[in-house]
Amino acid sequence: MSYKEYMRKAKLAPEEGDKIEYLDIKGKLLSNVLVNAQKEIPGVGCTYDADVTSFLNEYLKLKKECGYPLSFNTIMMKVLVEGLKAAPRLNAHFEYNHTSASGRLIIKKHIDVAMAICLESGETFQVKVKQLEDKSLQEMSAQIEDVKDRLSKTNIKRALFELAGQRMAGYAAKGKLYTTFAQFISAYFGKGKIAKFHRLFIKKHSKPSSTKGKYEGLRSDDFGEGTVCFTNWGTLYENLDVNITYIPPLYPQVFLFGTGRIKDVEYAFKDENGNVDIGTKKVLPLTLVFDHKIGGAADIMPFIKKLDEIFANPEVMREW
Repeated sequence: MSYKEYMRKAKLAPEEGDKIEYLDIKGKLLSNVLVNAQKEIPGVGCTYDADVTSFLNEYLKLKKECGYPLSFNTIMMKVLVEGLKAAPRLNAHFEYNHTSASGRLIIKKHIDVAMAICLESGETFQVKVKQLEDKSLQEMSAQIEDVKDRLSKTNIKRALFELAGQRMAGYAAKGKLYTTFAQFISAYFGKGKIAKFHRLFIKKHSKPSSTKGKYEGLRSDDFGEGTVCFTNWGTLYENLDVNITYIPPLYPQVFLFGTGRIKDVEYAFKDENGNVDIGTKKVLPLTLVFDHKIGGAADIMPFIKKLDEIFANPEVMREW
C-alpha cells in the first residue's frame, strides 16, 4: 500500500466511485443550528401520549361549522400556544457563556412559532409564524395560509443568504472572528462553495428578488429560529408509525414541541357492571424537549397540566 493510499484510508476519504454531495446554503444553515444546539443545550426529552378521542371529535365538528379552512395542524399549534402561555419560561432564548459559566434566560414577549412547511418539491423549510399569543383560531389559520403562499413566492436562496449574512455578523459582533472568516471562505471558495464571489458585489443580488414589481415572498427574518419550535412529523407521511424521541431545540430556543400521527390504541377498562372489557381510543404521541439549563421539570409541568386540561375539556377550542 502506497503512502497516499494509506493516508486516504486513515482519513476515511472517499474512494473511487463514491458519490459526493456538498452542503447547499440550506444545509449549511441547518447543520450550524443543530450542531450549536447539541453543543449548547443539555436537553431533556419526554413523550406524552395524549388521549385525543374527544378532542378529535370536537375538532371535526368545529371544522364543519367554523366557516373557514381549519387544519388539525393549526389546532395543535393553538394548543402549543395555550400551553406556552401557562408556562412562559418555555417561550424563551437562553444565552450562556462557557468561560464564565454565566448566562441569562430571555423570556420572550411574543410567541413566534418556527414551523416546518413542506413544499410540493418535497423540500422542507422551517418558517416563523409570528406573534401568535393573542391570535384567534381563524386569525391563526389565515396567517399560516399566508405564510405558505408567500413561501411559494420566495426567492429562497437569496433569503437564506441574507440569513447567513446576519449569522456571520452576529458571530463577528460576539468577537468570533475566526468563525466569521471561516464561514465566509467556505461560502465563496473551495469545492463546497455555495455562491460565486463576484456576485457579492453585484447590486441586484443583494435584494431578496430580482423580479420586477413588489416582492411578496418571505424575507430572511421569516426563516429564523423564532421563540419555540413546532415539529409536525405526523403530517409528512400518511402511514407514519414512529414516535419522535428526541430532536434538539433550535438554538437559542429552550423548548421543542413535536407531534406524531394519531393512532387507534386498544385499552382495558371496567364497564358499569365491573366487568373488564376492551375499548379503542385515539392517541396522539407528543414529544416535549426542553433545555435543562432553564431549571428542570418544574418548568415543563405547567405546560403538561394545561394540555391535560385542554384534552379533557375540548369544548374550549370553541372559545379560541
